[in-house]
Amino acid sequence: MEPVYMDHHATTPVHPQVLARMLPYFGECFGNPSSTHATGRRAAEAVEAAREAVAVAIGASATEIVFTSGATEANNLALRGLASRARAGGGHAHLVASVIEHKSILDTIADLGRDGTEVTYLQVGPDGRIDPEDVRRALRPGTCLVSIQAANSEIGVLQPLAEIAALCAAGGVPLHTDAAQAIGRIPVPVGESGAQLLSLSAHKIYGPKGIGALYVSRRVRLRAQMTGGGHERGRRSGTLNVPGIVGLGAALELAVGDMPEESARLAGLRDRLWDGIRARIPRVQLNGHPVLRLPHNLNVSFTHVGGEALLMAVRDFALSSGSACTSGSTQGSYVVRALGRGDEAAHSSLRFGLGRGNTAEQVDLLVERLGTAVERLRTISTAPEALPVGGGKGGAGGGV
Repeated sequence: MEPVYMDHHATTPVHPQVLARMLPYFGECFGNPSSTHATGRRAAEAVEAAREAVAVAIGASATEIVFTSGATEANNLALRGLASRARAGGGHAHLVASVIEHKSILDTIADLGRDGTEVTYLQVGPDGRIDPEDVRRALRPGTCLVSIQAANSEIGVLQPLAEIAALCAAGGVPLHTDAAQAIGRIPVPVGESGAQLLSLSAHKIYGPKGIGALYVSRRVRLRAQMTGGGHERGRRSGTLNVPGIVGLGAALELAVGDMPEESARLAGLRDRLWDGIRARIPRVQLNGHPVLRLPHNLNVSFTHVGGEALLMAVRDFALSSGSACTSGSTQGSYVVRALGRGDEAAHSSLRFGLGRGNTAEQVDLLVERLGTAVERLRTISTAPEALPVGGGKGGAGGGV
């Protein structure tokens, strides 16, 4: 039997309504939207309708939406596009980002750093939140971009984007946010967040893989990283993925349309899961802010239990020990480590990502499976006696 899927941060199944919208563009509506004949125009109309749907979902203008292959490419385009523009003609480029950004941010910044771009990394507090004052202190002449994720992909923590954006605006620096995990879960209108660049991806919201978008404010100029045809107003060349783009638009319409009800339902399941874990299993830690987090996210460290061993022990549930891009790492969660929890907590954390198909009955069954597995694994563990757990905003005593 297939395991019960609770890894919706990694990816989501394509919703039947989304698939139905996409199917015609694999067959009878196969045209290239760059073509001027009727077949091409039909595809172009579908692309522009989807572009408008993306724009409406985030409170932007359709002309500010650039289609990409996903959030990773969108993040690269934002970071490299601003840094290369700043360095054009021998100029100076300085980037600011938090230490808990997604790897598509951190690895890209590290790569730019090797080419001479200066980087400032911001630490987070024990609850995973950034102090906006740290952003203000990091800004300096030559800062071309600040990149702060809207919601973390492992611990689900929401960042104070509006406050950070205000400080960036005062310094004349654009703010980019990776909103791949936040879109469809919480409102992220660019006008309220203050972000001038925003990345998103379809497969996190029951759309297809391989398609995403970057919002680029009309006030921002970036250098294209893919050339060869001048597509997307010269910002990203390449033949457009029409079925994927249609799927992205449909997925966003669906997600935004039922977001209040679905997010409330998922938050209830999340609270039920956390309450059940605390009642059933001693010596656990909640990672991340107890309230300011995504409604479907829970990240817990199980003292003296390896996360990978626990995953194997509950194989009838599809879970992860971290971001999909780093789940195979032997170093443990760099995000949990950044909270000051240490190596043990980083290696003993599990991420629970609830979604549309999950039920209260599944949550209760998972609690029982976890309880039995943790008891067994702790019995055979040779680790020393656990230290007391508690304190801090994200400690075991905090509610969600």
